[in-house]
Amino acid sequence: MSEFVKVASLGELEEDTPKRVEVDGTPVSLVRTEGEVFAINDICSHANVSLSEGEVENCHIECWLHGSSFDLRTGKPDCLPATQPVPVYPVKIEGDDVLVSVTQES
Repeated sequence: MSEFVKVASLGELEEDTPKRVEVDGTPVSLVRTEGEVFAINDICSHANVSLSEGEVENCHIECWLHGSSFDLRTGKPDCLPATQPVPVYPVKIEGDDVLVSVTQES
C-alpha cells in the first residue's frame, strides 16, 4: 500500500517553477503547472543531474545540462539524448498540503 508523505504546501509552489524535496531519501521534483501538481524523480535518466534546476513548459521539465525533456505525467523523455523514462509519483492534495508517495505497490 502506498504511503503518502507531506512534502510541501500549495503556497510554497510557484507556477512552472520546480521545487526539489526528498521523500524517504528519494529526490523528487515537485512542479505546479496547468492546474495540477506533479512529482517526478529529480535525477535525469541520461546524466546524474537535478531536473529541478531545469525549466518547465507544456507539462514537461527540461534537463538543464543536455536539454532532454520529460513529460511530467509519464516521465517519458521526448527528445534526445535521454532515452529512458524517470519515475513519476502519485500526488494527493489535502487542503493546502501536498502529499507524495514514492512507495511502489506490489
